[in-house]
Amino acid sequence: MWIASHLSTVKTPTIIALGNFDGVHQGHQTVIAPVAEAASAAAIPQAIPTVVTFDPHPQEFFTGQKRLLLTPTSEKAACLEQLGIQQLVLVPFNQALASLTPQEFVEQILIEALQARWISVGQDFRFGCQRRGTVADLQQVAAQHGVAVAVAPLHLQQGERISSSTIRAALSQGDLDRANALLGRAYSLSGTVVQGQQLGRTIGFPTANLQVAAEKFLPRSGVYSVWAESAATGCQPAVMNLGYRPTVNGQQLSVEVHLLDWSGDLYGQQLTVSLQAFQRPEQKFAGLEELKAQIKRDAEQAKLDLLAVNSGVAAAAKIAGSSVGAAER
Repeated sequence: MWIASHLSTVKTPTIIALGNFDGVHQGHQTVIAPVAEAASAAAIPQAIPTVVTFDPHPQEFFTGQKRLLLTPTSEKAACLEQLGIQQLVLVPFNQALASLTPQEFVEQILIEALQARWISVGQDFRFGCQRRGTVADLQQVAAQHGVAVAVAPLHLQQGERISSSTIRAALSQGDLDRANALLGRAYSLSGTVVQGQQLGRTIGFPTANLQVAAEKFLPRSGVYSVWAESAATGCQPAVMNLGYRPTVNGQQLSVEVHLLDWSGDLYGQQLTVSLQAFQRPEQKFAGLEELKAQIKRDAEQAKLDLLAVNSGVAAAAKIAGSSVGAAER
């Protein structure tokens, strides 16, 4: 995956999917898939299958407020690569870009800078100064340069339009079933394992403290059943706590992951957790013994949840043979 953060570093010519694509959810994939298919079929020889988006997000530029992302750049690139995209272009969104008329945007950015040979967009795509440009405008201007524009219809699930804002709302409510269904995959958190207070190991439940990207959108605080994966561990069943740890007077939001059938040193490792089920909100306990008893119940519930969502024989055998932490093995 080639990531270009400036138009001068873009590999051309291109066939492009154009949009913001935060989350790379199922709706986005209907816009992206035709580009990957055209590339694999060599429909346009030597053209690089490319996703074109904007940095920062236009909404962040206009409001001045930091926008948390479902998929920060590294995660977005990984998702796109799995879909067959070879290049991610992050067009700098600034006042000069925001001031371009729809025709100027098409001609200067898409045709001249990106050397687009074919373009895919969603039917609600808008562009240019004050978002005046419509899909029809895009098709008309692009056609003047011999470039076709494919328009993907809105992707609905059970009559509901799939959108990044809907997914954010579901995650904020702890509704993982809805969020994951709209995404088409489990929502995940990735980051480096850093040293914490090491309190978990004193009560028999050592945790990996995950440092996620500052711009990552975090779901509702609480306890989750998750799959945890790293180069050192492979994919392991786990339970995750996201919150402020009120029982031990925690002051900062933390992401702590307890792997159910693995023990070892993960400091400095990259760890990804895929959220499968929301168990309960974060709560304050009377003391460490009460907290320990609840964590044990959480771990057992994680086993049940992961068995339910991974009913394959291999997954079932994997969890059934697991223990609840290194202290109990």
